[in-house]
Amino acid sequence: MDVRDLFDLGGRVAIVTGGATGIGLQMAGALAELGARVVLCGRDGGRCARVAAELERERGVPCLGLPCDVASAEAVSAMVSETTAHFGRIDVLVNNAGTAWAGPVEDTPLRGWQKVVDVNLTGVFLCSQAAGRVMIERGGGKIVNIASVTGLRGQPPEELDAIAYSTTKGAVIAFTRDLAIKWARHGIAVNAIAPGWFPTDLSQPVLDRSGELLLRSIPMGRYGGESDLKGAVAYLASAASDYVTGHTLVVDGGATI
Repeated sequence: MDVRDLFDLGGRVAIVTGGATGIGLQMAGALAELGARVVLCGRDGGRCARVAAELERERGVPCLGLPCDVASAEAVSAMVSETTAHFGRIDVLVNNAGTAWAGPVEDTPLRGWQKVVDVNLTGVFLCSQAAGRVMIERGGGKIVNIASVTGLRGQPPEELDAIAYSTTKGAVIAFTRDLAIKWARHGIAVNAIAPGWFPTDLSQPVLDRSGELLLRSIPMGRYGGESDLKGAVAYLASAASDYVTGHTLVVDGGATI
């Protein structure tokens, strides 16, 4: 097979949770560029619909924007049902939706901890379960979980003080490994991407406070840019990675070396 064919996603359907902003939109755009029909979902359904319409005009592929609170089993089920009703299939799921709660461990309220667990971890489980049922029935698919370098190592509070975020991202990596083993027999590859520091609405408060300190820990000397996750998600969502599962691909400019 020609290497360009390995990355062709023409006719495939990809769901990107939290896909209307930040790195989610970057990855959704990459999948659309490769020909995938993309479903963007998030709590702000109106924004998802607007961004999906823009993506459809720019890339010339059908796109759909749907409301979905990934922490709600009912909302996830409805989103997956509407996707299959609209497009007839699900080939790729990118579990990108995430949130954070910053503050010292000793001052973190239970509601803050639970909010992050519900979105960053339970949301990954619920979306994988619902979309995975469709993939099992169809005989295969690709799941790409968005973890973080914060799930690979501890960080001093001067760099990042958000223990619920780091904990859930580490759990996403463990979830990825275990699900990869369990669903390999169904032809489903399950992998993760662990991004380093990318300027987004979620990360900007940390970068504003600790940016100089964080930059000193990145050998490449810069934050992630607008195209730095495109290749990673294209690889893990396409046939180019058909013999790869249970892997976490780190995209961090060398920060975890």
